[in-house]
Amino acid sequence: MWQKGWREEIWSQLDREWDVLVIGGGITGAGVARLAATCGLETLLVEARDFAFGTSSRSSKLAHGGFRYLYNRQFDVTFESVRQREELLREAPNLVTPLAFNLPNYSEYGIPSRLLNFGVGLYDLMAPKWRHQRLSAQELKGKFEFLRMENLETCFRYEDAELDDARLVLRVIREAVRAGASAMNYARAEQLLRNMQGQVCGAVLRDMAASDGRTTEARAKVVVNASGPWTDTVRSDLHVPDRMRKLRGSHLIFDANRLPIPEALTIFHPIDKRAMFALPWEGKTLVGTTDVDHSTDLEKEYDEPFASQPEIDYILTAIDFLFPSLKINQEDIVSSFAGLRPIISGGVDSPSKESRAHQVWNEDGLITITGGKLTTFRLMARQTVEAVLTALSRSPHGDARQRALERVAVPHMEGLPQSLLRFLSGRHGEEAGDLLNQAQMGELEPIEDLPNPWAELRYAARSEGVVHLDDLLLRRVRLGMLLPQGGADLLPRIRTLAQPELGWSDQRWKTEEKTYLEIWKRYYSPCPG
Repeated sequence: MWQKGWREEIWSQLDREWDVLVIGGGITGAGVARLAATCGLETLLVEARDFAFGTSSRSSKLAHGGFRYLYNRQFDVTFESVRQREELLREAPNLVTPLAFNLPNYSEYGIPSRLLNFGVGLYDLMAPKWRHQRLSAQELKGKFEFLRMENLETCFRYEDAELDDARLVLRVIREAVRAGASAMNYARAEQLLRNMQGQVCGAVLRDMAASDGRTTEARAKVVVNASGPWTDTVRSDLHVPDRMRKLRGSHLIFDANRLPIPEALTIFHPIDKRAMFALPWEGKTLVGTTDVDHSTDLEKEYDEPFASQPEIDYILTAIDFLFPSLKINQEDIVSSFAGLRPIISGGVDSPSKESRAHQVWNEDGLITITGGKLTTFRLMARQTVEAVLTALSRSPHGDARQRALERVAVPHMEGLPQSLLRFLSGRHGEEAGDLLNQAQMGELEPIEDLPNPWAELRYAARSEGVVHLDDLLLRRVRLGMLLPQGGADLLPRIRTLAQPELGWSDQRWKTEEKTYLEIWKRYYSPCPG
């Protein structure tokens, strides 16, 4: 799948009428494309940048109900998300994995412990289950050696889940392709097409990976706008009022030896009492997130969002409150990243109080799905495809309430640890066996202290639609986020694995490497911007 020449093959087939054209290659668009294809619709998905380039590779890495949303009384959003989290845990094992959260309550927070006790109980009942508990100071200290104990009132423990967001997107898209869909990254929908009745009937697509910037028209019976934070950009051709509020959420990643966290922590920031998280992820420690309005001026000047210095300071302040003895500072940061949330504007002053609910609109034949959370992507896809089928006056050929992901067996290979086999099974699904079989001598060894084997780089370069080096190192295998300097010291070995598979000349590799390091420094480094 997506072998050499795949872009030319798909491009040559675009100039025809599809049942449904999906604009947006994040988790929402991926979910819509997969479900539409399995319902018997001829489906085309296009993404202006790389698959999962936007919000869906920059999330908090959680499949969760959003415990903090209870504080804002967004009970419906939390209920939907908790139920979807439980389904993902059942249907996407080894990719979506359980994660225990610990919620220490300090007197400085000014939050009654009985209120938190009620919250974790309600959170469990929404699942429904009853697994939360109260921890003593001694039990908490046993888990978190360096955690602040001063003024600790109590601690509650509850369950959520974590995942690799970009790998979820890739797996859903690849399953969509196996179901009959076509999917193309670096294909930007520049303009919507309209028929004689004024209804949207396709889009002009530009090949952003071609040197000549070629264009073509892709016509479709129904067009779905699943472009997340860029929803209004696509809708602008309709000359309708904007409805979105872009909120930026930033995160910091630390080495686990410097900030050891065996389980997740829910944090109330000491300044404004906003809920945040610290969690173990991919062998590192991730701390976030912020919630600030994203300036349009930044979009004009920069290609990607990044963590501002005030946001970095804000996160470091929260860490220092919880772990004062560690004296964590900016020099300890391995990397940073920021994503934009597609929030439907509700007109409230505080970004954190905006609703995370999703909505489906039909405007002149353009079906827009926006808002929501990564955790609820399947519910969003289901409601969108139902709207598509209604517009087509068709019934689905398949089951519109099917599993989130195909059921796959963990592959077996003599001498390999089960942890590695489960890891690859979760991230690559049915292709995990191909990855193992194509690995060369020594390529199943881990990269540094990460769970990823070297073979993932070769397989991604060969079969996962990589167009640029940052696609490979920031979204297919997350080395740029997990290793110091974006993994710069490993680039010579990465080159020996990836360059032959990508078919790049020496000059092309040098150009891509230079561009990747510039992207990392500007958007993912400890001091971005």
